[in-house]
Amino acid sequence: MRSEGRMLSLGPRFWGEFSSFLVSWFNKGRFVVSLFQVPVKMPLKKVNLGSRVQEIVEEEEEEPSLLDLPELALERILERLSPAGLCSMAGVCSSLRDRCRSDHLWEKHLKQKWGRVIGESAYKEWQWHIASSKMSSLLDQRNQKGFMGSLISMWPFCWFKPKCESRSKPTTCLPVDSIMALYLSLESGKFWFPAQVYNRENGHVGFMLSCYDAQLSYDSKTDTFQARYSPFARQTIEQSIHWERLRAPPVDTPAHVLHTSDCLSDLKPGDHIEIQWRRSKEFPYGWWYAVVGHQELCDGNQNRCRCRHDDTVVLEFSQYTPGSRWRQTIINRKDHREVGNEADGFYGGIRKLCKAEEISKWKQLWPNQIVD
Repeated sequence: MRSEGRMLSLGPRFWGEFSSFLVSWFNKGRFVVSLFQVPVKMPLKKVNLGSRVQEIVEEEEEEPSLLDLPELALERILERLSPAGLCSMAGVCSSLRDRCRSDHLWEKHLKQKWGRVIGESAYKEWQWHIASSKMSSLLDQRNQKGFMGSLISMWPFCWFKPKCESRSKPTTCLPVDSIMALYLSLESGKFWFPAQVYNRENGHVGFMLSCYDAQLSYDSKTDTFQARYSPFARQTIEQSIHWERLRAPPVDTPAHVLHTSDCLSDLKPGDHIEIQWRRSKEFPYGWWYAVVGHQELCDGNQNRCRCRHDDTVVLEFSQYTPGSRWRQTIINRKDHREVGNEADGFYGGIRKLCKAEEISKWKQLWPNQIVD
């Protein structure tokens, strides 16, 4: 206790620097498992002295162990480890195994890497997988190669028994509802999760400045995704999708359901919006970027503009040339429902973009030239 008190009195700055050193050492491959598996006592040695055999009992002393560190210092070290580092550290002993798979350690890694593309619908899908007892096949890594293959093959849902534990003890299974299990399933690519893809089909002109729902699988070797679209779409599978073309669904509205618009009364010229559109009644909706425009008889002068008080709202799709049938559409703000026809498609619900990062993202995707 006195020794632990002296260690705690060193302060957070010391432990921060100390944990950084250990993490750096560990990540470079010098922090071997044997460091934590040294025996507590040294064995007896027999030394021949001429015709006599003298037993020498070495002084009993405890070797240093990571678990001897104060709780705060150990926690700081684990928090600084990468996902691979946590998995490696978990193989040392049962105590570290339980600590290294704690949700609070993996929440940071999940949010840091997957937060932009994993939304509420993905979590619901994950819960469905758990409830349907299909998780056993998600981490089958027989065909995986490279870092993630070796990592996940070592830690499927049942952990191997650390060397420092008795062989008679049973292995401990990784809970399928843990955040670590979700993270490894995403990394392996076996968990197909729902998200949305900007400019689908590699930016095909027919989908410019749109965002469509898809089921996605990650490829850790290329750091890209594969997407499966609705079977009614022109192309059901797309390969090599980069992170910047993905987002988590901003609203919890299925692709075949009309979104309830709650912003119509507030729309005014200059507002940025997304509107649902589909080619026919059998197709799913995609979200299309547009800007609220002025009425035909309005000159755009702010002092004289009364467009925001008009019952109709003009939506401009400026990626199309003036005069194109896709350039503009008009909706009724007081009685808006799905409108359109089989020739021009059907327009659905509207969501107003209020966050600067959402608007900025659409501008980044703007085509180099307008579309006919």
